[in-house]
Amino acid sequence: MANPLDTDAGSELFSNYEAELKLVQADLNQKLDQIEEQSGEERKSAVRGAQRALEEAKELLDQMNLEKANIPTSSRSKANQKYRNAQTDIDTLSRKLKTLASQSSDRKALFGDRYTDDPDSRDAALEQRQQLLSGTDRLGRSSQRLRDSQRIALETEAIGAGTLADLHQQRNVIEHTHQNLQQSEGYVDRSVKTLRGMARRMATNRIITIAIITVLVLLIIGVIYSKFR
Repeated sequence: MANPLDTDAGSELFSNYEAELKLVQADLNQKLDQIEEQSGEERKSAVRGAQRALEEAKELLDQMNLEKANIPTSSRSKANQKYRNAQTDIDTLSRKLKTLASQSSDRKALFGDRYTDDPDSRDAALEQRQQLLSGTDRLGRSSQRLRDSQRIALETEAIGAGTLADLHQQRNVIEHTHQNLQQSEGYVDRSVKTLRGMARRMATNRIITIAIITVLVLLIIGVIYSKFR
């Protein structure tokens, strides 16, 4: 019977993070393409959006790195390779973003600094609002990942409890079988003793029969001898 614990929770969560990272990576690639086509404030806004996507990608990479430890050793090498490939891709996108950001005239704004030299206060308020929304989104995604981890942990605990119950039931069956075997051995011992007793009685009866026949033959011989005497 297959053990339900063979289905590892770490592998499932690692795959979920990997799939989510691919979506974020695709979004980051799209934002980088937009940066190359834009200029001015639109370019600055696009750079800030790309930086937020990059931060999210790095968070997912960290989660993948943590979940690798929960994957069985037999499958961990494949997970390590996937993690290294994803890390290489994200590092490449990060360097590309830095290159695009360095081409802007206002480096401070391009790197997402909260304050800007732009005299238009509405732009600063908009940037702060975008950063707040981005932080809220990241917090929400982190909370969702935490809930997923908790759900998988509870499912694993339930599977473990079920397995322990099955093992306890199997132990009871084995103990009952052992008792039956001991009882059967007792029956066999009594049967052997009975057969031995019957064999001894048969041997005794045979000896008695032989003795009776011998006596009768001797008597017949004696009678015959007395007549011809």
